[in-house]
Amino acid sequence: MYSSELSQRAFRIAFGMLMAFIILNVVAIVAVVMVNSFGTHWFTGWLPEGFATSWYLRAWKEFQLADVLWTTALTVGAVVLSSVLLGVPAAYVLARVDFRGKRLVTLLFLLPLLVPPMTYGIPLATTLYQVGLGGTIWGVILANIVPCAPFVVMVMTPFIEQIDTRVEVAARVFGAGTFTIFLRILMPLLLPGIMAASLLVLVRTISMFELTFLTAGADSQTLVVALYYAVFAAGIRSAQSIDAMAVLYMLTTLVWVLIAFRFIDPTQMVGKVRVQKSA
Repeated sequence: MYSSELSQRAFRIAFGMLMAFIILNVVAIVAVVMVNSFGTHWFTGWLPEGFATSWYLRAWKEFQLADVLWTTALTVGAVVLSSVLLGVPAAYVLARVDFRGKRLVTLLFLLPLLVPPMTYGIPLATTLYQVGLGGTIWGVILANIVPCAPFVVMVMTPFIEQIDTRVEVAARVFGAGTFTIFLRILMPLLLPGIMAASLLVLVRTISMFELTFLTAGADSQTLVVALYYAVFAAGIRSAQSIDAMAVLYMLTTLVWVLIAFRFIDPTQMVGKVRVQKSA
């Protein structure tokens, strides 16, 4: 008994040390990038020889970040809205209707989440360029919808399955139509799940590189692709301005996530559904 408790304690200590090591490395990397984005020169020592904020203004002008941020906001908003409009009805059908080939249809929905984006990204980008959408913001939006809509389906299907079907049956008994049931009864129950799925799609779209890189043009780059070009494109660029752009990317992602968390707490999603079902 004593040896078992000792081994569990040793495991907890080892796990805690591992997590602390990972967190410390992440914090250190972020700190180095942020410090360098303000540094004038950093050749020796723990800190740069001087600090300045001019690198952010230089990065803003050099990389045309105003246009990039606007493109990123449009892409994220359109992908989240389209994924919800497509994914929620599909999830409802998969959760409520039994039909032949349902497992195959579910697998096809989840296939973009199971395979690497580059696997289907190249033929998808080729098709978009052939129809004239490649290199435009519409092509970027369509490419990002491919993995994001199934992501909404994956999140919403078990959420819908937990809602008691007797709620819908009772509404039909009192004369409510399908549209009324969905809009006035199901939507309030589904709203926490929809918001949680939207949050996950939002974060995924901001960080999605492969599909955006393959389909974006000069005027349709999101922030993550613009950051890639800033690092690897031809030409000489100061490390401080690139780090300043990286800090802006981190801050943009953080702002989007904080705004999303203002309206929904995903950790309470399952609890809310259980309360509604038991009620």
